[in-house]
Amino acid sequence: MTESAVEGLVRKLIEGLPPAVRGVSADLETNFRAVLRANLSRLDLVARDEFDAQSRLLARTRARLEELEQRLAALEAARGPN
Repeated sequence: MTESAVEGLVRKLIEGLPPAVRGVSADLETNFRAVLRANLSRLDLVARDEFDAQSRLLARTRARLEELEQRLAALEAARGPN
C-alpha cells in the first residue's frame, strides 16, 4: 500500500473520532500510522496492474489448457480402444 493510501486511512480514522478525543489526535495519528504500517506490511499485496496482468495470463493459460485437452481427447478418440 502506498504512503498516500496510509495517510488517507489515518486521516479518515482521525476524522471519525469524537470531538472530545480529538485533543490527543497527534498521539493517536502517530499510533494509527504505526499500527497501519505494521499490519499492512505483513499482507502480501500486489499493485492492481500486476493483478490485472496475472489475471489475463491466467485466462490465456486456461484457454490453452482447454484447447490442449480437446486435442488430446480427439487424438485418443482417433486412436481407438487399446
